[in-house]
Amino acid sequence: MKRREFTKVGLIAAGVVLLKTQPLFSFFQGKEIYSEDTVKIFRKIISRAISEKWDELPIGELMGRIATMLINTPYVAFTLEGPGPEICRINLKGLDCVTLYENVLDIARLLKKGRFSFEELINEVTFTRYRSGVLTDYTSRLHYTSDWIYDNVKKGAVKDITQELGGVRFPVNVSFMSKHPEYYEALKNEPEFVKIIQQTENEINSITYYYIPTESIKSIEPKLMTGDIIAVATNKEGLDYSHTGLIIRDKSSKPKFMHASSKKKKVVVDAVISDYIKGIESDIGITVLRPE
Repeated sequence: MKRREFTKVGLIAAGVVLLKTQPLFSFFQGKEIYSEDTVKIFRKIISRAISEKWDELPIGELMGRIATMLINTPYVAFTLEGPGPEICRINLKGLDCVTLYENVLDIARLLKKGRFSFEELINEVTFTRYRSGVLTDYTSRLHYTSDWIYDNVKKGAVKDITQELGGVRFPVNVSFMSKHPEYYEALKNEPEFVKIIQQTENEINSITYYYIPTESIKSIEPKLMTGDIIAVATNKEGLDYSHTGLIIRDKSSKPKFMHASSKKKKVVVDAVISDYIKGIESDIGITVLRPE
């Protein structure tokens, strides 16, 4: 057996032990971070990935395999919110459009590193969810999708391929959070955060972003790959993107849009991406991110 193969077998064996023995710490300083059910779902994904050697797949294909295990997961909003200081919460029992692609990406990144524990998933989610990978308080979370894109491109987690696909400049002008703090419990409880959020919005608005207008999406569909993260651009005042999801190529190789649907109340593989975008008047196009 070659040294590389021996090392991999050792890692897989260690992973199996971790899956069986890892304690279920679901509270931190008295506040729930994740449930036992969430850990069980994570273990199920990791166990299948190990047994079927998903780690050998390109990361996009790996994300596709992970994502299909989450189909029909209930849509649940606001799972990242809770009382007290900001905590890196993870919930695989219920997903929204952001936590779907976030968890799929981070579990894939974990597998590529040969790591299998839930504690390591928390570290991975912290890396992608917070500015520069560091959790300080509520304002360090990448609340706006445009902010998430910029920060995670800089960290090397994803590549924004929108411009090379023929995308045009997207005039991002976010302001919703600072103008409507009443919708955010943390901003109501910590009014000093509003100024910090406003400063972040100004920084976001100074960056150049790109999107593919709705009428051009069909022409670039052949270049989309399973695992590509899709951010749906909106023309709603003060916002940047209204929705997010993943590309899943079905058996006929059509690039379907997989997302946590608030309308269907679950994670679904929906229409071809160009058709999906046409159905919503305020959606004006998409930004495409490729996992690295």
